[in-house]
Amino acid sequence: MSEPVKSLPSPTSSGGQPAGSDTYKGWLYKWTNYLKGYQRRWFVLSNGLLSYYRTQAEMAHTCRGTITLATAHIEVGDTCHLVLTSGGRNYHLKATSDGESQRWVSALQQAKANTTHMMHQSDDSGDEAPVPQPDRALTQGALKTLASKLDDLSTCNELIGKHGTALQRSLSELEDLRTATDGTDKLKTVNERATLFRITSNAMINACRDFLDVAETHSRRWQRALQYEREQRHHLEETIEQLAKQHNSLERAWREAPSTHPGQSLPDCLTCICSQDAGSDNMQLRRVRRSRIPDKPNYSLNLWSIMKNCIGKELSKIPMPVNFNEPLSMLQRLTEDLEYSDLLDRAARCESSLEQMCLVAAFSVSSYSTTIHRTAKPFNPLLGETYELDRLDDFGYRSICEQVSHHPPAAAHHVTSQRGWTLWQEITIDSKFRGKYISVMPLGCIHLQFHSSGNHYVWGKVTSTVHNIIVGKLWIDQSGDIEIVNHRTKDTCHLKFVPYSYFSRDLPRKVTGVVADSEGTAHHILSGTWDEKMESAKIVESSRGCGGSEGKQKTVYQTLQPKLLWKKYPLPENAENMHFFSSLALTLNEPEEGVAPTDSRLRPDQRLMEAGLWDEANAHKQRLEERQRLERRKREAQATQALEEESMTIVIQCMSAKWQDFEGFQPLWFERRTDDSTGESTYVYRGGYWEAKDGQDWSQCPDIF
Repeated sequence: MSEPVKSLPSPTSSGGQPAGSDTYKGWLYKWTNYLKGYQRRWFVLSNGLLSYYRTQAEMAHTCRGTITLATAHIEVGDTCHLVLTSGGRNYHLKATSDGESQRWVSALQQAKANTTHMMHQSDDSGDEAPVPQPDRALTQGALKTLASKLDDLSTCNELIGKHGTALQRSLSELEDLRTATDGTDKLKTVNERATLFRITSNAMINACRDFLDVAETHSRRWQRALQYEREQRHHLEETIEQLAKQHNSLERAWREAPSTHPGQSLPDCLTCICSQDAGSDNMQLRRVRRSRIPDKPNYSLNLWSIMKNCIGKELSKIPMPVNFNEPLSMLQRLTEDLEYSDLLDRAARCESSLEQMCLVAAFSVSSYSTTIHRTAKPFNPLLGETYELDRLDDFGYRSICEQVSHHPPAAAHHVTSQRGWTLWQEITIDSKFRGKYISVMPLGCIHLQFHSSGNHYVWGKVTSTVHNIIVGKLWIDQSGDIEIVNHRTKDTCHLKFVPYSYFSRDLPRKVTGVVADSEGTAHHILSGTWDEKMESAKIVESSRGCGGSEGKQKTVYQTLQPKLLWKKYPLPENAENMHFFSSLALTLNEPEEGVAPTDSRLRPDQRLMEAGLWDEANAHKQRLEERQRLERRKREAQATQALEEESMTIVIQCMSAKWQDFEGFQPLWFERRTDDSTGESTYVYRGGYWEAKDGQDWSQCPDIF
């Protein structure tokens, strides 16, 4: 039976306590060898360390072994069995009953979680910048690891001191019993060596403590330097912003009152000087983009009165007022996947395809981080609607989307980056209203190719589910599997988005993954959550464990310390009143000069909703949807008429082609092709959009708004 001195809280309990001096003691049976089998041992769980002794009395002088839970893997085996794996060694333990086994597993898992949390907890001090600082994160992680190791060494030193004292006492007693001179001299020598061993241990502890002090001193110096650089950067940004505003004001003044004589107008002179300075320094002022939108109005609506007759229907076919929308279209939400495009920039510089795969996997997870509070529905794009995002000046990429089908809703997307990669995708949305929840299933593949290596990655998306549609607070969950394949090297990554369960012990919104080479050998373990961060750990050893389902053995991996791949940016101030938009999302619907007349920014119902004029937005939304239905009926009538004019033989041979010509709608900027790597037919960018924008030739664009 176990003896809880300070019982650790169960992982299933609400909330947790830090693993300080909490201790859990009790008897367990430990596997020793094939001759002796399982032997009864006294186990003590304290401060993230599991120590064991032959008897309780041995606690005062002899520890038989210690397991560090922070790096241990805990696995539940058959009845009453559990396996701890640490440092390449497996510890097979057995309890006297199922209840006793469960209590030990709960205590061990909670102690491991608390220890890991203390080691890797982020610094939440108020002076931390909103953007993660990789150098500082590495420094802080190293310091915390050193501190943890020092605690372990201190524990070992305490045990060594006890053992050394006991050894000296035993040897002294033996010395008193023996009278032979040679035996006495030998025992004295052993006694001296034991004393030297304890002195050496103390010296090792002192050296580690000195090293930690030096590291902490350097850390404080680096932090001060980092804070100074932040302040200087902030000051520089303010200066550039003021300069840009002054430049714009001077340009407007010059345009309103042009002068041919250089000395007649002060704005003329100043504008000329600014232009010369900018040209001489070869410097361009970046555009200052907006950081807020009007607050969301608080309008009430009877949801059930609208949804009660729509159960089982496809979501895109349900007429919805803008009350359920956010002021962005589905094309803009698709573009928002580029929030963390820097991950792809980093991946383009990777020499290892396996490390590159880790970053690609982190990018695929990061696209869901903006959805955690975003339960509102984006606007369904009209057929032929487009959306461009030109961020060459700051992010190095250009993105263009087009709605290529209305039923089912399908969008094509193409992104080209100057930083070494190209991304394209065609996503069809299949959604169902199930009464209590709405499921959104994106169908299609995302393609990513790196220019230098030619690595071509393909993956899909998981299912998004919005819960509590009728009663309760809306919340969203992501669930399913993603298989990422590098079609050049055949490397793979399997990601699992664990669905939320009230009864599960898993971390909410948990994501796990394994990166393997073409032979199926695992090289990296991925872990994290889709709303916060992802980490990767390099595998150094793997072994077969026990406790798998249906008699199958689980693979146990030994890894190095995990490395941070991606961490979510904090939301802007007042985000809760701005539809929980991220910094990028706030800029997506910002008015832009020179875009195509089919661009989502020019959609009137969406623009009115963003401004808080929801009644007017609803009126425009109904007008646009009715106009789109009329256009669809016209295309269907034209297709039917064309088919009737042909002979039956030609109709049978060419029916699909004719229907595509008249009813299927031909996109302007995308065309259907067969992908060379996957063999799938998909919409890809045919080119011409950016050239049309440069020449402002939009004569091909339909009038959809």
